[in-house]
Amino acid sequence: MVRVAFDAMGGDHGASEVVPGLLDYARAHPDVELILVGDTDTIRRIAGDLPTNTRIVHAGSMIDMDEHNPALAMREKKDASILVAAELVRKGEADAVVTAGHTGAGMAAGILKLGRLAGVDRPGLAVQMVTDTGPLVLIDIGANPDSTAENLAQYARMGAIFAEKVLDVADPRVALLSIGEEKGKGDARIQRATELLDASTLRFVGNVEGRDLTKHTADVVVTDAVAGNVLIKFFEGLSSFIFDLWRKEFRASWRGRLAYLLMRPSIARIRSIFDYETHGGSLLLGVKGTVIITHGSAKRRMIGFACDVAARTAAARVPELIAEALAADRERLAELEASASTDRDSSTTPVGATSSTEEEVAS
Repeated sequence: MVRVAFDAMGGDHGASEVVPGLLDYARAHPDVELILVGDTDTIRRIAGDLPTNTRIVHAGSMIDMDEHNPALAMREKKDASILVAAELVRKGEADAVVTAGHTGAGMAAGILKLGRLAGVDRPGLAVQMVTDTGPLVLIDIGANPDSTAENLAQYARMGAIFAEKVLDVADPRVALLSIGEEKGKGDARIQRATELLDASTLRFVGNVEGRDLTKHTADVVVTDAVAGNVLIKFFEGLSSFIFDLWRKEFRASWRGRLAYLLMRPSIARIRSIFDYETHGGSLLLGVKGTVIITHGSAKRRMIGFACDVAARTAAARVPELIAEALAADRERLAELEASASTDRDSSTTPVGATSSTEEEVAS
């Protein structure tokens, strides 16, 4: 049984939405144990009778959504719900931690409590981005605003494992988000990352532009936190804007209302494609455990989807697989460097020695 520890106090709506969402998911998934972390009295008052596959772990405080310095807040509130939930994973009492609370606090708790995987300089925040042929993985969307080329190459490896093991994408295509689709086009960091990915065992297909993402030309798209965060929020805002325009047009006249009745099945299908709530939230890749950070505005429906992503990621052993893949990459790189060093040594003429050509000339 996969065990998911959920920060029951986090989010814009707090326990009033989180707890019912958790209970709905628990009743529909008896093979998953849910651990509700937060104020016991508050949770029991909202929950009533708990399903058999749920339990409560008390936390005496929480990190507020408007907290400007989450690191300082966590030092002052050592019994905050997100820290208690992450601690359960660290101690092996849970397999995943999920929060709808403060994003910075969620990332900090994952990194400080669980620690980075060996060889990971900076973990990345990955999200599933919708297309009409299934989701793609976009990483990083908020963890590191100043990623290096080496960081981008690691994001690619980690994102590919998530796409393969959780989204069931065989041999995922990996691309870099840049200003042009030609391979290597972009700043020095993109060019260096291109070299690293070309030398990797990943299925690297080069660059993609922002307009290509909805065409699903790659299964994993790698970028830095600033571009990734702006992109995903613009995409979500644009989706809502388009549907709001449709709604106004349909309500504007009797012709519009009639058109809606005729198009309602098609509109429902399109809406289901753009329904980002079904993807649960963002996954912090590169730490020793499964950490999911869902939308602060998440209500009970999205809370359930966040639980599902966490359970599937933990069951697929994604953190362990990432650690194994990065270790294999380091071993492969060391072998390549050793081979290159041997080639250089063999091609260098020792001091005082003469080559066969020099001996022929001398004779």
